[in-house]
Order: sequence, then C-alpha cells, then structure tokens
Amino acid sequence: MTIFHSSRLTGLAGALAILFLSAVPALSGEADVVDANVVLSSDGSYRFDVALLHADTGWEHYADAFEILDGEGNILATRILVHPHVNEQPFTRSLSGVEIAPELSEVTIRGRDSVHEYGGIEMVVQVPR
Repeated sequence: MTIFHSSRLTGLAGALAILFLSAVPALSGEADVVDANVVLSSDGSYRFDVALLHADTGWEHYADAFEILDGEGNILATRILVHPHVNEQPFTRSLSGVEIAPELSEVTIRGRDSVHEYGGIEMVVQVPR
C-alpha cells in the first residue's frame, strides 16, 4: 500500500485520500486468528477456544468459520459461525470433541470469512498431552 505524506495532500483531495485509505482494511480484511487456547478433555478429545478478528459488516461479509488443520493441511475439525459479530471484535468461540492423532504435536488454526474465504493470519498451536 502506498503511504501518502500529508505535504502531498491538500484540500478535498487529501481528505478523500485519507478517508479512503483508512477504510481499506474494513473493506478487504480476511478473518485473522488472534488467540487460541487448547484444552485436553478427560475423554482424550480437545477443546479449542479461538479468538477471531474480522471487520464484519453484516450478513454480506462476516467471519463464518474456523478450522483446525494437521501439518499436511488436512482439516481435522470445523466450527461454523452462523451470524456476524459486527459489534463484538475480536470474538471467541469454542469447538469441543476434536480428535487429534497422538503423533501430532501441533496444529494450525485458520479463519474463514464469507467473501474472501481463507487468507487471514493463521496460528500454529501446541497440542497438550
């Protein structure tokens, strides 16, 4: 992204450029994983508490899922998010009952949004044993 210096921007054109540039992340953001906690349950499965950050604008563009992936990119589990979180950012949702093979020491969590699908910040987390 080009950064404009205020000395190059004047009057209405400058104000419009600044307004546009400040709105770009809200218009084009993907769902980012900003925090995650993994808990081993008594039955041997795992609970993932995942915090997502996304510039939800309503039903037309919102974070709609997160996935747990193994090291090869295979999907181990998916949590579907059924509504926008416009005024709740970042927000945390949980997914329980995730089965993870004993040989996996870490997994990747990625978010998805209804427009861009994948592409935001992912997080690699250690699997507690």
